[in-house]
Amino acid sequence: MLSSKVTLRERIAQTGYWKIKLSSDKVTQHIKVYFITPDEDGTLTVKNPAKKGRAIVEKDLDGSYVLSETDIEESNKVKMFVKFIDDLRNLIQ
Repeated sequence: MLSSKVTLRERIAQTGYWKIKLSSDKVTQHIKVYFITPDEDGTLTVKNPAKKGRAIVEKDLDGSYVLSETDIEESNKVKMFVKFIDDLRNLIQ
């Protein structure tokens, strides 16, 4: 599942909620949930101290991709959008 939003605010929490719901059922627990955003409010920019949205991505989602010219502190779960296609190819193999 891909969730794409311009700003995070409550939207990242909604995406985290759906990941938890999907993970709680044997029929849907295999579904991966990724968040794609230009992160206009800078929520995902810094790893530590993590803002609420960054913490949700790092803990609850399978990953997030940021489509921005602003540099972000990447992790295994928060990456620049340029890495999305390669990661997607690896995921489906």
